[in-house]
Amino acid sequence: MESTRQNKVARLLQKELGDIFQKESMNMFRGALISVTVVRVAPDLSFAKVYVSIFAPSKDEKTLFESIQDKTKTIRQMLAQKVAKQLRIIPELAFYIDDSIEYQENIERLLHSSNSKEQEK
Repeated sequence: MESTRQNKVARLLQKELGDIFQKESMNMFRGALISVTVVRVAPDLSFAKVYVSIFAPSKDEKTLFESIQDKTKTIRQMLAQKVAKQLRIIPELAFYIDDSIEYQENIERLLHSSNSKEQEK
């Protein structure tokens, strides 16, 4: 169970990282829409898992995610400039693709196909 402090830091990081991705999208990520969906912070606040959704053509999604991972150090420095007054330690960042939207679409597709088969009977 996450503490109140972990939740507050996670929300702060999510907001600030979202702003960074929005403002730097044209320069760093060829204008792709990148959304920070979830941030999970370790109990000692030194590490954060950042889940992102990338809205780009499917071919570009993997290359954009690789680009995000390559620029993790730069993104962390930008984050440090924004939250230095609120946090003493800027957490190490690890980025992951949030595939919950794809998972949801797959479930809906499966439900829809099973409903169609039942109606045919």
